Amino acid sequence: MYTLGKLLIALFLCMTLVNSSRVLELSDRFLDVRNEGQWFVMFYAPWCAHCKKLEPVWALVAQALYNTNIRVGRVDCTRFTAVAQHFKVNAYPTIIFVKGPYDYVYNGDRSKEELIHFVNRMSGPPVQLVTRADSIDILKSNNPIFFTYVGKQSGLLWDVFYSAAESYQAHGYFYATSVEIAKRHFDVDTIPSALVYKERSHYYFPYSDNFERIEPAHLNETLFRWVNEERFATFPKVTRSNIHHLVQTQKYLVLAVVEENKLSEIAAHEQEFRDMVEIFVHKNKHKYHGRFQFGWVGTPELARSIAMDSLPTPHLLVLNASTNEHHIPEDDPLQLTPEAIEVFLDSIHNQTAPTFGGNSLPVRIYRAWFEAKTSLYEMWVGNPVLTTVLFGLPLGFLSLIMYSICCADILDAEEEDEGAEQRHEKKE
Repeated sequence: MYTLGKLLIALFLCMTLVNSSRVLELSDRFLDVRNEGQWFVMFYAPWCAHCKKLEPVWALVAQALYNTNIRVGRVDCTRFTAVAQHFKVNAYPTIIFVKGPYDYVYNGDRSKEELIHFVNRMSGPPVQLVTRADSIDILKSNNPIFFTYVGKQSGLLWDVFYSAAESYQAHGYFYATSVEIAKRHFDVDTIPSALVYKERSHYYFPYSDNFERIEPAHLNETLFRWVNEERFATFPKVTRSNIHHLVQTQKYLVLAVVEENKLSEIAAHEQEFRDMVEIFVHKNKHKYHGRFQFGWVGTPELARSIAMDSLPTPHLLVLNASTNEHHIPEDDPLQLTPEAIEVFLDSIHNQTAPTFGGNSLPVRIYRAWFEAKTSLYEMWVGNPVLTTVLFGLPLGFLSLIMYSICCADILDAEEEDEGAEQRHEKKE
């Protein structure tokens, strides 16, 4: 139940339910009470197509969080510019979790599940304590991936683990529990230790058993890198929202490229290809996990922007983000076998596979041209009228200017010719 103070705040903000949903419409007065409680806010513009696409998802998020202490709202940045300027909004939609004086911008996939996971992580402390044995089972059923510290919350490993949790709170769940509770769910041999629960199994931080022998700076670097690598599933869906996080693992990014329709369906032969790659990945996880991050793409445009070419689907593409180079198997993707994939990946690791792309000047120029051409095409397909207005008007004005300049030169030339003729007549 709302307290009297919260009701007064609600009246003060003149909040109204948006389209009979649980989303609160906020105004500039939100700045006066932003420190009161926790808020999940979407900053939008009425003309933004991406904002309109997010609206039904945002309504579901608000419904799911209605009985919590987190209020879900939205701000029309074209009307309430002071709020937009305060939160430095420069793109639509922008999603921000407001927790007292702190702001956390959301950069993940705009699905109900991922948005709620983000709120659940950010609303609590960086490391949440687990004090009941049955809570671990609940965590396993609700969270596909989470990190756990086992032992007393003190010492070097705990300090580094907590620091990593603060840095990656927006991207993963972090917990701490006692040895007694952990032993009921995990194989605990070393105390203290850090582990990750992932895909119905668990893996320990490699240096948990001898972290005291490692220099603090090296331990900090190693554990941060381990968390950054293990926070992803073995074979996740790769989108424009999360690909920049995946490349931060500094591994080769191996993408199975297929095409989803508007109902998120995949053609049978492409589904078979993706399943084959996924089975290969799980069977060979221990061999390739340290060097390759696998995933699959449902929008071929993303893969085509990497390859700077029109890749057919299904396909296999490997990106080296540190050099912007990519690799494509020579075999027909539909003819690829697990053995052929293994040979292909080994050749990449041995640096014997053909490379494409890179960071040379000609490639950078071509990449800029390809991205501009692709963006223009996507704009035209999405809204041909707006694209015509945006590019047609400037070209029209430019044509008028060029025409006036050329005509002025012609008129001046004609006037000079007429003056010369008149002078010639006077002399005669």
